[in-house]
Amino acid sequence: MKKVQELTEQVTALLHQRKAALTFDEIAEALGSRGNLKKKLQKSLHDLTKAGQVIKIRDNRYTVGSTADLVTGTLQVLRSGHAIVASPEQNVFVPQQEQGTALPGDQVVVRLAADGRSDRPGMANGAVIRILERARHEIVGTLRSAGRFLRVVPVDPTYGRDIYVADDAGAKINDRVLCQITNWVDKAVNPEGMILESLGSSDDPSADTLAIIKHYGLPEGFPAEVVSEAEHVSGLMEKQGVRRDCRGLVTFTIDPVRARDFDDALSIEPLENGAVMLGVHIADVSHFVRQGSPLDKEAALRGNSVYLPDKVIPMLPEQLSNGICSLRPHEDRLSFSVFMTIGPDGHVTHSDFAKTVIRSQARLTYEQAMAVINGNPEAGIPAVVCSRILDLHRWAQLLRKNRFARYALDLDMPECEVVMGDNSMIKELRVVANDPSHQLVEEFMVAANEAVARELTLRGLPLISRLHEPPRVEKIEDLQIQLQGMGYQPGDLTKQRNMAAFLTKVKDEPLVHHIRMAVLRSLNRAVYSAEAGGHYGLAKTYYGHFTSPIRRYADLTVHRQLEALLAKRPGAEAERAPTKRAAYTKGDLVPIALNVTLTEQTADEAERALMEIKKYRYLEQMIKDGKPEPLNAVVVAVMNFGIFVEIVNLQIQGLVHVSQLSDVFVQHDRGLQELRAGKKSYRVGTPIQVIPASVDFDKRKIDFVPAGEDKVVGGGGARRGARDPGTRAQHSGGQAGRPPRREGGGGGPRHGKQQRRRRR
Repeated sequence: MKKVQELTEQVTALLHQRKAALTFDEIAEALGSRGNLKKKLQKSLHDLTKAGQVIKIRDNRYTVGSTADLVTGTLQVLRSGHAIVASPEQNVFVPQQEQGTALPGDQVVVRLAADGRSDRPGMANGAVIRILERARHEIVGTLRSAGRFLRVVPVDPTYGRDIYVADDAGAKINDRVLCQITNWVDKAVNPEGMILESLGSSDDPSADTLAIIKHYGLPEGFPAEVVSEAEHVSGLMEKQGVRRDCRGLVTFTIDPVRARDFDDALSIEPLENGAVMLGVHIADVSHFVRQGSPLDKEAALRGNSVYLPDKVIPMLPEQLSNGICSLRPHEDRLSFSVFMTIGPDGHVTHSDFAKTVIRSQARLTYEQAMAVINGNPEAGIPAVVCSRILDLHRWAQLLRKNRFARYALDLDMPECEVVMGDNSMIKELRVVANDPSHQLVEEFMVAANEAVARELTLRGLPLISRLHEPPRVEKIEDLQIQLQGMGYQPGDLTKQRNMAAFLTKVKDEPLVHHIRMAVLRSLNRAVYSAEAGGHYGLAKTYYGHFTSPIRRYADLTVHRQLEALLAKRPGAEAERAPTKRAAYTKGDLVPIALNVTLTEQTADEAERALMEIKKYRYLEQMIKDGKPEPLNAVVVAVMNFGIFVEIVNLQIQGLVHVSQLSDVFVQHDRGLQELRAGKKSYRVGTPIQVIPASVDFDKRKIDFVPAGEDKVVGGGGARRGARDPGTRAQHSGGQAGRPPRREGGGGGPRHGKQQRRRRR
């Protein structure tokens, strides 16, 4: 009987050989597929189509993209209204007028422009000719009236089209509603839909989280059988098997103040000749979540935990994530440990792995760890723990130095952490720097991830890698043009050593945040893959995620695979489990890797969307209170109608219209990308203080006005740019500092522990 993998290879070979589009029956006949094999063929074609390797065109025929000049991929709509279709082979630029009735996130087939036209450097133009699969059948929006008609404005502004509904279904105007698109066949008219339920007033901040959960289809609870299993899983603590007893080691955790689960602990012990033994101890989730159990199936479906500003949607029930799997201080806990021997030069010379039992001596926050590093430890922290923190700090900085010497990209930057109040509004904004306390944990988690990935790969066991491929040349060329527009001469950034050197050179520049975000946008997005691959941003040949099995299913699979490897080793130590086969084959890991990549991307989008809404409410409340505070901003783009600024602490953009910049003559110099008003000039990188003037939730737009001395006042008649000063410019306020995550050289937390974990 043919295996699915073998069948997949035969299908692609057949389509390449025939160089023509074939129906399912024609493919089945050519491959001699009958009975059960036909079902496998259907699955194979479905997987190939979803992955973009095979394209389904008119009359339900299948072909390969290179033959028919077609590309299959996901439609990623930009705030401008234009879109990009991403596929494994290439990215295609799709102008707004060529998207047909496709919506953001849809799996589509695009036909490349016959004339080779390209409206974006490095990308061919294309047009959507078929929608293979809708990304979302139900969306959330705000109910508005349009004369005699009702319309739903999607909470996701990239939809670009309002949805007309015939009936309010009991919802009130201005309510957030869950809506289903029922008909859209003509791109010249808006889609039609029906309201499924009202989620409450759009003016109610407490309804924001529910709206995002519904829109992105996030799970709202655990099935009864999963809850039942979770309630009894702690009994497995008594059946821990033979483990290495590490309770005598000085171990401790370092996490954010509000963290409720602690899934990694550290230890360090001196060895001979100036070397040390670094221990990274990770909660042994695989002991409690057995493969194939209801808990495991639900975790696989969810893929990861989702961390919203005021709610966590966990991958595992609290009985595990905050209970038996949490490495609480002064309690025996089961862990999976990586022991790394690090020589005086800061290089790992040997790695060992073991199932262990530990007993953490302390639970520290980053602030407490930083105080120890600065020589001002808080009372109550054991002296031995303080000593170990200082040792870890020194070794972490040496590891970090070595990593950047291998041309890892320095993309660390302060990030915006929000504290929510009881009224579901932002209570406080904090800028969290990637200080040495964060770097300490970051470096050792990276080292553990690398050690495990190397061990599994070299031993011939497949794993889900964290794959971060080098960027496409055309994307880097586009980046170089953008950086030149900012006034920099970055050189040839297609060479990683030059990219690393440039990022180091500009680390103290006023525009460093904007530069780093531009670099991130030029990089490929890191994904999970069953193929062995390196991590470009971290400059690692072997890399996979091992350190967060509580919140990432990919890590859980790696734990199981490593456990199977340890059981197979010749001369296994006493604590090794009985010999067992590998937990997964490569074929098993392919669909898992795809699913966890998709769930991670959905989680990222949901987190960004809700964070953006909360920031908009924060600025809107400033305006309503009548006492808006001056905000530090930097100019990120200069147009003839005004300047776009980014609020650094909020990581959000908006427009200062030219009419607000000056009461005197304003001149726009396109060549220099500059606006001049009297003796005042505005260029990319110019610091400016602004206050919010208006917020438009539906269109995701923010208008700012200069604060205090940043507005030029004079008595002359003014020409304020090429546009009427009363015309509201079309702009996007969105989180310019929050593109889809493309991993680089680490980074500090956003609004919780999970962001630090996900970047490793």
